[in-house]
Amino acid sequence: MTNRRGRAEIFPAPGPDRRFTGPATGDERRLLAAFLADQRTTLELKCAGVEGELSRRSVEPSTLSLLGLVRHLADVERRWFRVVLAGQDVKPLFSSEADPDGGFDEAAAGPEAADEAWQAWRAEVAFAERFVAEAPDLDVEGDDAWRGRVCLRWVLVHMVEEYARHNGHADLLRERIDGAVGI
Repeated sequence: MTNRRGRAEIFPAPGPDRRFTGPATGDERRLLAAFLADQRTTLELKCAGVEGELSRRSVEPSTLSLLGLVRHLADVERRWFRVVLAGQDVKPLFSSEADPDGGFDEAAAGPEAADEAWQAWRAEVAFAERFVAEAPDLDVEGDDAWRGRVCLRWVLVHMVEEYARHNGHADLLRERIDGAVGI
């Protein structure tokens, strides 16, 4: 490890933390969307400055990597918002039925792979944000093979949980990569 610092020192850089600036009062949609936005921003911060080979470094025996997390979360965003809630017939970007862990296992090093993953993730986040903003209410429903009928409210809560869990993974991976630690 290099540059070991205290957990509160790495995120963010000097200046105000750009996470957790959303509303603390207001309607349910606004609060859930803000919590999810904060978790998405946290992922970006935890991956900032890690490029190339380092972005796909895992801790054996796991194949989990920062690049793999971005790829996985792009597929998760796509699945819940495009497929389940919007009813679009689209395939995952980085995984498949035959290789459900392809987002992690097939994460190749190189700036092109990282750029592709971040572009895909940002496109899926943009779609999800539009979907949430334009939905008539949080009771919009979709069919999911795993859970059955789900509503937008449930998907938003699940996505906050999904990001929070994987942001914890990102903390540990980042510390192993370069000693950087954060909250």
